[in-house]
Amino acid sequence: MNRGALLFRIRALTLCFIVGLILSGVTAIPLASQVNFLAKISGAEARIGNSGIPAPEWAVWLTKVQTALNNTSVEAPFLFYGTDWLAFGHFVIAVAFIGAYRDPMRNEWLFTFGIIACLMTIPYAFVFGSVRGIPWWWRLTDSSFGVFGLVPLLLCRRFVRMIVADSEATPAGVH
Repeated sequence: MNRGALLFRIRALTLCFIVGLILSGVTAIPLASQVNFLAKISGAEARIGNSGIPAPEWAVWLTKVQTALNNTSVEAPFLFYGTDWLAFGHFVIAVAFIGAYRDPMRNEWLFTFGIIACLMTIPYAFVFGSVRGIPWWWRLTDSSFGVFGLVPLLLCRRFVRMIVADSEATPAGVH
């Protein structure tokens, strides 16, 4: 594959990663309204206490989270400031990756940084999820963000290294 095609792929994958970071950040802000919507469309509320049939674990968890978020939004809305800053962190990391988009060769280190950060989500989700009483299956969901982010970053770093190896193997002045 030629340099131009590899650069196109790197930029497309980097852009996907940036958009993913922004969307992930945006969703950290309106938590209560999102969970209310999810509980409504999934039918979780209707499954709780439904004619003696045990509710699925996911429905119990979702309504528990819904109640906690709704109570918090009334009693202590300032606690949501923490998720506002979580969103900000996503936005700042997305801005950093603009450098990798613009000049992937010079900023290869950002792909390595992102790979390390994605890998760190897995133990982080399992350790702190356990400490906070988060169900194991939700910790898998949180870990999946790192796994999905890992794929484009690994590809980008690989493509950058292919370009570098090709340019080192090509004699000066011959392209």
